[in-house]
Amino acid sequence: MSIPFKLVKFIEILTFFLIWELLGRLRIIADGALPSISEILIKFWEDRNDYPEHIFATIEGAGYGFLIGNLFAILAGIIFALFPWANKIFRGFNIVVFSLPPIVLAPILSLTLTGITPRIVMAALGCYFITMTATYIGLTRSESITINLIKSYGGGKFKHFFHVSWFRALPVILSGIAVTAPNAVLGSILAEFGGGGRWGLGVYLIGSLGRGEPARLWGIGIMATLISGMAYLVFSILSKKYTSASKSIDTSNSLPNGELASSESYLGKILIVLISFILPFLAWYLFIILLKVPPLIGKNPFDVFAYVFLSPNHLLTQSKLILALSETIPITFVGMFVGLGTAFVLGIGSRYFTRIVNFTMPLALITQTMPLVALTPLLVLILGREYSVILWITTSVTFFPAFVNIVQGINLIPKSALEIVKVYGVSKWKELVIVIVPSTLPFLFTAVKLTAPRALLGVMIAEWLATGTGLGNLMNQSRGYLDFSMIWTVAAVSVALSVLFYQLTIFIESKLLRSYNFYTDN
Repeated sequence: MSIPFKLVKFIEILTFFLIWELLGRLRIIADGALPSISEILIKFWEDRNDYPEHIFATIEGAGYGFLIGNLFAILAGIIFALFPWANKIFRGFNIVVFSLPPIVLAPILSLTLTGITPRIVMAALGCYFITMTATYIGLTRSESITINLIKSYGGGKFKHFFHVSWFRALPVILSGIAVTAPNAVLGSILAEFGGGGRWGLGVYLIGSLGRGEPARLWGIGIMATLISGMAYLVFSILSKKYTSASKSIDTSNSLPNGELASSESYLGKILIVLISFILPFLAWYLFIILLKVPPLIGKNPFDVFAYVFLSPNHLLTQSKLILALSETIPITFVGMFVGLGTAFVLGIGSRYFTRIVNFTMPLALITQTMPLVALTPLLVLILGREYSVILWITTSVTFFPAFVNIVQGINLIPKSALEIVKVYGVSKWKELVIVIVPSTLPFLFTAVKLTAPRALLGVMIAEWLATGTGLGNLMNQSRGYLDFSMIWTVAAVSVALSVLFYQLTIFIESKLLRSYNFYTDN
């Protein structure tokens, strides 16, 4: 007699909370750094009158930012899918928007904008790149049979877009939107954390960091997790619903070759690359000019260049940057490798062991939505101020988007491809090698491109709050000294690193996926 699935799930959840309660009660982990569930709930009840206005303020900023950011992202993704030249021109700008460290942007926005606008902007920026990329990927997953069918009836790319591509892209878009829900909450909290104000979970967090009350910190983190989790759950359900509908019209899993081949002349290609390079710097200038950022705070690209290479102390500046980079880059790559590798193995394993998703997703969501500025001090108490803190944070922030993308890729594998290998009676291992792994590679590379800037952000926050090393610590020291030139320099360097890694990923992706014949001529 088998035990009902719901009963097994209930027993697993109950066991998890009982173990947590026992560890907290016995103060086994770092002398109470991990409080028991009952202690967290008691503290939450004691603080119950404080939460409503803080929660409302965070939801307001995150909610508006979530809607605005995703709306612009979907519109941008549609434009980039329909007009490949626009995607190439704005590629550099898009990566810069996604890569700019929020811990740099938050105080600048707080100084130049009023009310909840900084929170909205931070939340929207946290949503934009992921949903835009998901929309673009979803809309450009070409399907040769339907394309040829529509062409034979006199239809063009717009008819294909409205009748096929949009409906096939919905599960991918909704999956991307689901991933951005935690980012919106984190963006709003970081804006509150860096910009002051009276209400918001970030503000509440600031007042609790110095009190030595882990139960309150965990309560704030769990509340942020619940807010993000609800939004994630809604869009995950919608994504699953549309995934089952879209699979019925999937006949291939190819991606467009727009990234790899182009019909433009060499002059046109050079012009596109030049505009793509200039656009981020133009946006940098416009940001300072339009928002009227004071010259003491706002530094343009020429100011940063002069600070690093022409100022009297440029040698000292360069030595600080080199030392910080030598500490930040290696741990970032290690954390990304561990996070992506774990996500790939568990994601592939979910094809054969569905309970992996049921067990992993809640833990991954908690690590994603727990504000890093709240989680880091708790991890310092548990792990100490060593590189293990940075590695844990980098791995966790990398794992969640990668795992979601890989599972989504597995769900979108055409039924026809799986049925063919079954007809020939191949083993599970050969099915894995022939179909599953190749089909998920595009989604893995998408995850790499999405997680590189976030991994760097996680490392910098951990360095800032915990280890006192690397770019994060250099930025923190610069804020204390009011050295805005160094702050902008660190921001520019971190963005340059993310862009470089992004472009390297595209190059490797194009070479590897071409060998698997993912790209087809349209």
